[in-house]
Amino acid sequence: MKLSMLKYTGFLPLAFFAALLPSCEKDFEEINTNPNAVTTPTPQYIFSKALYDGAANSANTGKLLFGTMQYTTSYNDVEGFGSKYTASQVNLSSAFFTVAFPNQINEIGEVIKAVKDDPAKVNLYAVARIWRVYCFSRLTDVYGDIPYSEAGQGYNLSIFQPKYDAQSAIYADMLKELEEAATSLNASNTTTFGVSDLIYQGNTGQWKKFAYSLMLRLGMRLTKRDAAVAQTWVTKAIAGGVIREYADIAKMSYTSSGQNINKNPIAWQLLNDNYIRADGFNNTEGGKYQKVFIDSLKANNDPRLSVLAVVYVNGVANSTESIQKGMASNINGNKPPDFVTYSEPKQTTVLRVDAPLLLFTVAEANFLLAEAALRNWYTAETAAAVYEKGIRAAMKQWDLISGTTGTIDGGRIDSYVGAHALATSASIAVQTEQVYNQFWVGIFPDAQEVYNNYRRTGYPALVPNNYAGNATGGKIFRRLLYPILEQTLNRTSYNEAIERQGADDLLTRVWWDKQ
Repeated sequence: MKLSMLKYTGFLPLAFFAALLPSCEKDFEEINTNPNAVTTPTPQYIFSKALYDGAANSANTGKLLFGTMQYTTSYNDVEGFGSKYTASQVNLSSAFFTVAFPNQINEIGEVIKAVKDDPAKVNLYAVARIWRVYCFSRLTDVYGDIPYSEAGQGYNLSIFQPKYDAQSAIYADMLKELEEAATSLNASNTTTFGVSDLIYQGNTGQWKKFAYSLMLRLGMRLTKRDAAVAQTWVTKAIAGGVIREYADIAKMSYTSSGQNINKNPIAWQLLNDNYIRADGFNNTEGGKYQKVFIDSLKANNDPRLSVLAVVYVNGVANSTESIQKGMASNINGNKPPDFVTYSEPKQTTVLRVDAPLLLFTVAEANFLLAEAALRNWYTAETAAAVYEKGIRAAMKQWDLISGTTGTIDGGRIDSYVGAHALATSASIAVQTEQVYNQFWVGIFPDAQEVYNNYRRTGYPALVPNNYAGNATGGKIFRRLLYPILEQTLNRTSYNEAIERQGADDLLTRVWWDKQ
């Protein structure tokens, strides 16, 4: 006890320190080495974490955009930014930027560093490059110019204020990365991430299809900016082979037990924000399905309505289609007296925490191919044929999410397809609108991809919510905001991005969103 007190007061004699010094020097390294620490990173473990973090962050970006794409709304401003564009909530939009760089971007960078120079690990390197593109594409699509070439290099190169790359350069590099990674995948090389690969369990053929599918997605993104370049990448993706089979869907698997990171991030977030009580009344943030979405499903006799939505009647979830009702997005402040009568996501489908998160589906591939066919960039099938395949695939994928077979009756799917055939005698614009109206319903709950294609095509033709006190003058915003801390911690790079791209404003368009 006496020695302990002397240590804090600083009165130990110099001779005592002199006696201790040789012993301290001798044992310094051993004493200061954590016996439980890992000095050499294991790429497989980091890759799994990068998958979890990348999927969760992009899913939660999509959750913010649920209201923007008019799937959901709330009666208050707590989660109002998405559907009401409330000025008081705009800084919520920077969260995905803040979370991404220390987590999935840093993690996948460490995986690449660990495997890139080993020829035996060519498949690990290729797959990591593909996932890196997925993560960066989801960020740049909603922010525009972002740190890219110097991102995640604080530890490796002491770059603590990375430059923001122009989105044009980011897109060029991402497409190049996808092409190189896809062509380098080697099915005869058995070294893969195996069970650490939570998407394809090391199947190189499926990763190749995912790479070309992402190429198709990103290539189509360029149609407003440079149609010729877009066509080049789209035709290259189609030739490489995109996801057309149900078994090849890119999806993350989750469980209902264990840590929250192991649970479907959209379902988990929706439950905890609003629907955990499952009674239709005690919704923490006042959320319900939006009137626009439910009205559209009902008007089109869409068989997905009973799969997606319930109304709580006497405390019991009821999926009867006739009673489903969406809430208006302009409700201000007070809980409506009939709040319990509005539809909300179904616990056994949309809110199922052990459901897979679908990253790229057969439905998305077919809808993009339908547009490519309308542009005469794809001639192996008609636009009408792939459009119909898109609708059918969008219905069938609910089997995956619900965990049951035949979630939607086949006869109702046939009836819906017959009633919504592509109007091949109409203008290209009319047919394109049909495609992306189906995309809006069929890709749910991936609201970010719907938002991306809404900005690119203008469809579906959603009417903005001109809510009192909104931050956009009653317009649907075109991008998300950078974190305020970037103005302090990385001001030079931030200012360069603003000068090149335009004001850090919700209505500034990203590079590919050419007016």
